[in-house]
Amino acid sequence: MKRAYKYRFHPTPEQAVLLNRTFGCVRLVWNKALAERNRRYTDEHASTSYVDTAKWLTAWKRDPELEFLREVSNVPLQQALRQQQVVFGNFFAKRAKYPRFKSKHKSRASATFQNNAFSLREGALKLAKMDAPLAIVWSRPLPEGAEPSTVTVSKDAAGRWFVSLLCEEKIAPLPPVAANVGIDAGLNHLLTLSTGEKISNPRHERRDRRKLAEAQRALARKEKGSANRVKAKAKVARAHARITDRRRDFLHKVTTRLVRENQTLAIEDLTVRNMVKNHSLARAISDASWREMRSMLEYKAQWYGRRLVAVDRWFPSSKLCSARGCGHMNDTMPLNVRTWTCPSCGTVHDRDVNAARNILAAGLAER
Repeated sequence: MKRAYKYRFHPTPEQAVLLNRTFGCVRLVWNKALAERNRRYTDEHASTSYVDTAKWLTAWKRDPELEFLREVSNVPLQQALRQQQVVFGNFFAKRAKYPRFKSKHKSRASATFQNNAFSLREGALKLAKMDAPLAIVWSRPLPEGAEPSTVTVSKDAAGRWFVSLLCEEKIAPLPPVAANVGIDAGLNHLLTLSTGEKISNPRHERRDRRKLAEAQRALARKEKGSANRVKAKAKVARAHARITDRRRDFLHKVTTRLVRENQTLAIEDLTVRNMVKNHSLARAISDASWREMRSMLEYKAQWYGRRLVAVDRWFPSSKLCSARGCGHMNDTMPLNVRTWTCPSCGTVHDRDVNAARNILAAGLAER
């Protein structure tokens, strides 16, 4: 399967100038192609293929007003057109929204190079149009014998540079284990397991909320278009990046442990998009990042030969008694009730542990 390895790097001033220019050209080509697609469909009712957009790119590079497109590698520009074609394919298949124009200030700055536009030899990665390799911080080694098919260079809002190498890799499944686990997601505790273990919620955004608020207030006081506003905006972006990095690191550690220790993992099929409409809980739910956690569990379970089961969101996991042979279900279970006693068998339940055990039972029943 294909797996991306992402590293941070520190470009020289000359490399930074060239890469920023490449990002701008990629954005320009994307927007011009999208505008021309829209015009053709509106005026001529004609569909557009990648071959059509590639011909447009050739014509644009001959235009004296757009001759700066020749100063950067042609490969990232072609890749932008291919990616746009893929997005349109997903849109027509009803898997994605209609493609949007890229903004200089809001869109992610990135450029993708195919293997004919870069070379990787003995840890030195050199991109097309560059004289020197990138100064990459190799925080972990690439798989032995890996030959990246594409390299994506990006720059985040905090001004950090990253390079992502897409490699074909064989990932060996983990040895089978007998353990299975049910997982109940929450806010007081991020996860409650059917084993009775409760994983605390780090609340990364809450811990840095004061620093983030100070940076945002400082940004609001700066005059638009000033150099000080640019600096203040970068400070806000760094605060957000710190929160995001810490959250993702924690989720990776938790999900990796769960996948390694269990053969079957049962979770609730939560609709986070609807849950964040509750303005009282939206911030806490977003900070917990349940959607990202589920995504990690999904691809790690696929990698390592584990089974992930999503139990129906309407399953009454909290109302149902998990004691063997009981099965009593309460009519209601308010959120403020954290422990309850089953009126049928007399078992005292922790609300979240009971829910996790019911989720595991429901997941195992779907075999």
